[in-house]
Amino acid sequence: MADSNFIDYVKILCRSGKGGAGSRHFYRAKYIPKGGPDGGDGGRGGHIILRGNKNMWTLLPLKYQRHVFAGNGQSGTGNRSSGKDGEDKIIEVPCGTVVFDSETGDFLCEVTQDGEEIKLLRGGRGGLGNWHFKSSTNRTPRYAQPGEPAIEKSVILELKLLADVGLVGFPNAGKSTLLSAISAARPKIADYPFTTMEPQLGIVSYRDNRSFVMADIPGIIEGASEGKGLGLRFLRHIERNAVLLFMVPADANDIRNEYEILLNELARFNPELMDKQRVLAISKSDLLDEELMAEIEKELPDDLPHVFISAVSGMGLTALKDILWRAITDEANRAEPMTITHRRLDGHHRVREEDEFIFENAPAPEPDEDMLDDEEWDDEWDDNWEDYDSEEPQS
Repeated sequence: MADSNFIDYVKILCRSGKGGAGSRHFYRAKYIPKGGPDGGDGGRGGHIILRGNKNMWTLLPLKYQRHVFAGNGQSGTGNRSSGKDGEDKIIEVPCGTVVFDSETGDFLCEVTQDGEEIKLLRGGRGGLGNWHFKSSTNRTPRYAQPGEPAIEKSVILELKLLADVGLVGFPNAGKSTLLSAISAARPKIADYPFTTMEPQLGIVSYRDNRSFVMADIPGIIEGASEGKGLGLRFLRHIERNAVLLFMVPADANDIRNEYEILLNELARFNPELMDKQRVLAISKSDLLDEELMAEIEKELPDDLPHVFISAVSGMGLTALKDILWRAITDEANRAEPMTITHRRLDGHHRVREEDEFIFENAPAPEPDEDMLDDEEWDDEWDDNWEDYDSEEPQS
């Protein structure tokens, strides 16, 4: 995986810009020896901003950019001239990127919409110039505010693919073959386990010019939730799929047992996945006759939609699309809000009350409050000025 173009996990160090210092300047002109204070304000430090980009599908650009620093604000000057604001640093990420604090593992924010911007780190506010502090009793204030310091934070970015249907199955269940048969995707296909080493996306065409997105992730093995096989590395992508399509080959020893093993691994990884719509596709069914199909159906759960398919011969693919479309539509029309669980880096789950939202067309959870309110001046900062004890006015 070292040379793979698909990167879904990066750790970067971010630093916003510090605010510029306010000026202690005094106006001087011919015939106006005591023009009074006219020091300008310092410029704001640059923000660190995340922006969603629908044309990106990997965090690869950030793999080679481990340090992201915004520009510092410039100091104010005379004639009440404010310093220049520091340059904002915009980090473009794929839709579905989740950000965690690398030290505590706490969820910070997530980007789900194209063009959506989230202020990850706020730039320091510029200090006020000395003209703000003049009064009838203090006509020559020789002090001004310093700029606010920069904020530095090490963060982890995780990509969770946004797709309508996610394929779940053991290695060699036929997931990649199905994706290549019903979409334009061309994943690697071979007759050995773990052929798929990175997630694949495909656009599946449906009736009346409609379509949906299907995601194929590397095969799951028993114990994947505990780190076996490829472990947790790709299970996170299942969390963002509206419908889960379980695939079990017809030549399996016990189809229901394999389905329950897969279901158990997902439940142990994230119990919230049990609330998603599930469909079972029995692949390689061109090997079965009608009598064997009837016997298999008797063993399957009654409440689980299922279909016998063969990606090679095309058997059952139209029926599969119909079932998936109905499941996607039902999921989108759910009226009750879902609680999105954000998994901490230590493997535990954490539910935040503000993360409850309707499944479709929902706003992303807001970032922490300490990242916002850059337009407000609080009383504590207004009082945080520095006396420079200068005997002579700055010219």
